[in-house]
Amino acid sequence: MKATRSEGRREALRALPWLTPTLVLIAAVVIYPAGLMVWTAFQKYSSYGVELGPAGWNNFIGPAGAFTFPTVPMGRIWINTVVWVAVVVAITLLLSLAVAQFLNLNFRGRKLLRLAIILPWASSVVMTTTVFNYGLQTDVGLFNRLLVDTGILPAAVGFTKNPTYAFWVAVFVAIYVSLPFTTYTILAGLQSVPDDVLEAAHVDGANAFQRYWRIVFPILRPSIAVATLINIINVFNSLPILKILNETPGYNTGHTTTTLIFEYKAQLGPGVASALSLVNFAFCLVIIAIYLAVVRPTKEVS
Repeated sequence: MKATRSEGRREALRALPWLTPTLVLIAAVVIYPAGLMVWTAFQKYSSYGVELGPAGWNNFIGPAGAFTFPTVPMGRIWINTVVWVAVVVAITLLLSLAVAQFLNLNFRGRKLLRLAIILPWASSVVMTTTVFNYGLQTDVGLFNRLLVDTGILPAAVGFTKNPTYAFWVAVFVAIYVSLPFTTYTILAGLQSVPDDVLEAAHVDGANAFQRYWRIVFPILRPSIAVATLINIINVFNSLPILKILNETPGYNTGHTTTTLIFEYKAQLGPGVASALSLVNFAFCLVIIAIYLAVVRPTKEVS
């Protein structure tokens, strides 16, 4: 036993020089900023960002705290946050399953179509969102004009001027930009499905739905897990889409907790913003933990 432990220590020491750059990078990029955020959340700052000493829990629940500031509709913002993550991730996943299944078929022009689908992902999120923002303007927006000319709307609507409308437009844009990555991740999983197993199931009398649900879908579980987890993190922390499309100033009902952090930083200082960031981080971990516990996406296929 002692020999095994000493051998393990020697192996760890041999690997240390190779791991050191990675460990230093993690400490500099992840651990230090996280520690600084925790420290900042419990400090008081002046309007110029000068540290004034400990603030206790005032940045969380004080008179101007992150969760008790009088003009902030926190209940609606928490609902927006849950809806934002759940709706975007769920619809993106369902659409991606269908699109990936279609792209996995053998037809003429398949490579060109695959290339076209990846374009929204390859483009800048800020650029894509800005295009939608201009297209939805009341006076000069092409999308608004199209909706009016086709009779869908009786008159142009200021989608980006109303916080509720802007929020749902942001949901649509988030699905649009998330679809390519999720589709390609699931498509990669479809490439690993053995054709001979599907053929054997077909010979045994399994219909298309049974083959997909009993064979294809279980094999896709790891791909779905990766796509879902990355989408949860990306969507939860997505600032540009909501920030660009929501043109209503102040603490309005179109915020999520992520956009509210930056509003707090500008209006109430880094202490209050860091306090909400801590809770935001914990909330994101809870969502991921619930997903892993309920769905169990990585369990072995029997």
